[in-house]
Amino acid sequence: MLSAVYKSSKKADTYLFIEKRDDFSKVPEPLMTTFGTPLFVMLVDLAKREKLGVADLSLVKEKLTEQGFYLQIPPPEENLLDEFKKRNGAKSD
Repeated sequence: MLSAVYKSSKKADTYLFIEKRDDFSKVPEPLMTTFGTPLFVMLVDLAKREKLGVADLSLVKEKLTEQGFYLQIPPPEENLLDEFKKRNGAKSD
């Protein structure tokens, strides 16, 4: 299962996996507008992979089969101040 991977020109650490290189026909227009100009990163054979960096490999395959694309977004950043307050019993604002 080959997939083309593109990174977003507008959103840091955001990647789009599609079935065929340069075929964005299955990606909704609002998503493409938010994503910005796709910057080609690589072709990856998902069948030969055991895992992907941040994304769940089985979820990527499932979404590619079901909807023709998978959007990988970065995990939310932790708020270090809130974590400090929780550990020390203080209430956050």
